[in-house]
Amino acid sequence: MANKNLTNAKRAKNDEFYTQFGDIQKEIGAYLDLNPDVFRDNVVYCNCDDPFESNFFRYFVLNFNKLGLKQLITTSYKPSPIANTELVLQPSLLPDYEDKVVSKPAGPKGRPKVTANKFIINEVRDIDGDGEFNLKDVAKQLKANKHNEWTPLEGDGDFRSDECVNLLKQSDIVVTNPPFSLFREYVKQIFDYNKKFVIIGNKNSVTYKEIFPLIKENKLWSGKTEWSGGLWFVTMDNGDVDRVIGGVNMKNVSSVWFTNLDHGRRHQPLPLMTMEENLKYSKHKEIKGKKAYDKYDNYDAIEVPFTDAIPSDYSGVMGVPISFLDKYNPEQFEIVGMAEDNGKGFSGGIWDGKNPHCVINEQNKFKRIFIKHKKVKK
Repeated sequence: MANKNLTNAKRAKNDEFYTQFGDIQKEIGAYLDLNPDVFRDNVVYCNCDDPFESNFFRYFVLNFNKLGLKQLITTSYKPSPIANTELVLQPSLLPDYEDKVVSKPAGPKGRPKVTANKFIINEVRDIDGDGEFNLKDVAKQLKANKHNEWTPLEGDGDFRSDECVNLLKQSDIVVTNPPFSLFREYVKQIFDYNKKFVIIGNKNSVTYKEIFPLIKENKLWSGKTEWSGGLWFVTMDNGDVDRVIGGVNMKNVSSVWFTNLDHGRRHQPLPLMTMEENLKYSKHKEIKGKKAYDKYDNYDAIEVPFTDAIPSDYSGVMGVPISFLDKYNPEQFEIVGMAEDNGKGFSGGIWDGKNPHCVINEQNKFKRIFIKHKKVKK
């Protein structure tokens, strides 16, 4: 059943997106800015990443020494839709490529079946003497079979399989873009094994009953990259393309980074106006000129439809959009809960027990998170 579910997930349109190198570099850089040794002497595991195609593998192998990694492990699910098309780690440079990667008999349409791969990198250096370290050096070290390991996995690379779980147990930090349709299971697994992580997920996943409690308890939070605009991915779906850049099909997806590694933006205070100032000067027509903020019919809280309209001097509970989490500073705010339509008991005792949605004048509002100031500014 697990393999069937994963197969269906990999076929799902929203699962077939490939992360850009620049986005990875920018996100990881934020953790290094706060703590340059955050990855030092740690084992990084990219467990949803074919090393032939993954920019996660490319980033960490090219920065292996700079980050001070102890080990880099990469595993993939088979077959890869874009195998050997994304990176310059050419198969011809690798040892016994046909024997390791290609298995007989041929698959559909006469194509050879491609196995799931495992790379374990223990050392990287300028092996060809050209004065710089690059992917060709990695390939040559793999070909010489010294210090590093490349082998096909026995199974299909399902991150829940025994062999992938065993690799997870050996790791310290997991960094990848997991299948969105399996996000709940993926997050549960990394918490079950108490791992540090930097991963990508859909914005709306913050409302999942399996995910929101982790956010409320400050066990999972937003990464450095801001939520606005989503993320741009390489897509293999020619019928669903938002932009073509350099001949590459790109898709904009409503997705964000999630982590339990600290970064500086998480501790930046959100500048706010008082309630009186908002009602008088707010740039939002929904706020400016009103006599007071709206109150919910069924929750003991006021409605704040924009994060920048949070009044600095209000001591009660406020309902804010889920995008608030992009600006959430745990020293400035307390997350009280979320509307009961997301999970029983989520509201933290402020619900009247009737309609579980946030309602104003008998009209349901969008998803809301309930927050309070930790210290009210007068």
